Amino acid sequence: MAKFDIFSVIQLICGLTFFLFGMRVMSGDLEKMAGGRLEHSLKKVTSNPLISIGLGAVITIAMQSSSATTVMLVGLVNSGIMSFGQTLHIIFGANIGTTLTSWILSLSGIQSDNIAILMLKPKNFSPIIAFIGVLMAMLSKSDRRKSIGNIFVGFSVLMYGMEFMTAAVSPLANMPQFSELLVKFNNPLVGVLVGTLFTALIQGSAASIGILQALSLTGSITYGMAIPLIMGINIGTCATSLISCIGTNTNAKRVATVHISIKIIGTIICLTLFELLNLIFKFQFVNEPVNSVKVAMVHTVFNILITIILMPFTKLLIRMTEWLVKDKKQPAPASTGPTPVTLDERLMVAPSGAIRECESYTKKMCTLSCETIRDAIGLLGGYNKQKSETILKNEEVLDAYEDELSTYLVKLASQSLSDQDSGKISKMLHAIGDFERLGDHAVNLNKVAKELSEKGIIFSEDARRELRLLVKAIDEILTLTADAYKSNNAETAFRVEPLEQVIDHLIASIKSNQITRLQHGDCTIEMGFVLSDMLMNFERISDHCSNVAVAIIETEHHSFDTHKYLNGVKYGDQRFDEAYEDFSQKYTVHRIAV
Repeated sequence: MAKFDIFSVIQLICGLTFFLFGMRVMSGDLEKMAGGRLEHSLKKVTSNPLISIGLGAVITIAMQSSSATTVMLVGLVNSGIMSFGQTLHIIFGANIGTTLTSWILSLSGIQSDNIAILMLKPKNFSPIIAFIGVLMAMLSKSDRRKSIGNIFVGFSVLMYGMEFMTAAVSPLANMPQFSELLVKFNNPLVGVLVGTLFTALIQGSAASIGILQALSLTGSITYGMAIPLIMGINIGTCATSLISCIGTNTNAKRVATVHISIKIIGTIICLTLFELLNLIFKFQFVNEPVNSVKVAMVHTVFNILITIILMPFTKLLIRMTEWLVKDKKQPAPASTGPTPVTLDERLMVAPSGAIRECESYTKKMCTLSCETIRDAIGLLGGYNKQKSETILKNEEVLDAYEDELSTYLVKLASQSLSDQDSGKISKMLHAIGDFERLGDHAVNLNKVAKELSEKGIIFSEDARRELRLLVKAIDEILTLTADAYKSNNAETAFRVEPLEQVIDHLIASIKSNQITRLQHGDCTIEMGFVLSDMLMNFERISDHCSNVAVAIIETEHHSFDTHKYLNGVKYGDQRFDEAYEDFSQKYTVHRIAV
């Protein structure tokens, strides 16, 4: 007869480790496959409570963790993307969705002589799934198939963790000491407390439920013990979201607070009702042993019940939470510069969703940089102090965007990402530096405009005509770059480099003509210096546009060898030659004969 000893404890720890690791692999690759759609769905949450509950359940099933869903909600609310009130029904749905795992784990308790039914036992079908998963992960070239393979392997590891835990605790059924210990769990308050503390310690209700299901197979756990334990487990799972709200704003703290409030209030109501009804009707099933299926059933019924009970009182829950977590009315801190990016590191629990938010900010950065350049060019025709101040403020905002986004993206790059998401991060890291530099060149053009105004410099009619043509070319390259980046259109991006080459030749022609005009006495040396400064900034603007376009194109090819790409398109590429010819006809300045 097997006995429970130190090796059983080691096997239990090993099983728990396998379980948690398998769960992490599964949830990570499930989220990777979702590609940001989970977080995007949360942002589009409707006012229909049932749809929101369904959405919360589906997202939690996909992420295999109600805690991960709540942490993501904390991050979204802290970033100002969602309001606190929008999260309540999603949390209800997450509580229900997380119970699916317990039903999957209950398959371990299947008993039958039928081979077909026995194949439903995890220890029988998990090796097959693991083998298929390993083949997919090793041999497939598709990122999606590799993720599916990893999910299969993670699921198999999780299930074998469950089997290890079941085997480790099975000797407890024959231990009198264990039976004596369980007598204490007949006190419902002790059961709730133990379930809460243990789940808070291991940071996962699925693992706690798994251990309870493993213990239930010994035949020693009754309904009277299991019900309070499951309620405590549901409270303990809120520990993750409570920890995640540290350092967040008031509304984000309210998300974590309302999450645990729902569990505590639900436990108080359901446990009180259960004990009162048991006192009156003397339920016979209370002392009956539970199995893994019955544990899953109690877990699901509890979460559905608290949803039904508390749903009519959502406004009251919101008011209670606002009372518990009050707004801190503090004097506004002295401004230390603009901080337009409000990305929260908690969003990294769903990396694809965090990447989507970064993309939204980089598109705003793209728009702002192009608008700032156009405003600066506008000042060259007539200086305006108010417009000049706007340009300087925009440049500060672009600096803040670049600082915040680059730091966040570098941290995000260390997460487990799909090849597609890694490519998106690389593209953004390349692009945001160029968008920030566009702001710098807008400031430089602003200085040129101010100098022209203060010194009363007026270029010749020929020089003004050439500059108008150059400005049209710069405006077009900005438009092409912005359109290509916002729509991630490689075809549009491909047209940027030919235009950049035309702009380079256009600038060279204007410089040559200016030297000729200087020789003829049609302009001054001072004019030449100012024009040279202006042209240098225009050339750099087109260079940065080219860099952004190359980043878009190279994302498609999963490579960021800029020099290789540029050499490839400049020499012997028919499409490049055709585009270059089109732009040359639009933007050509004839050189003045010496």
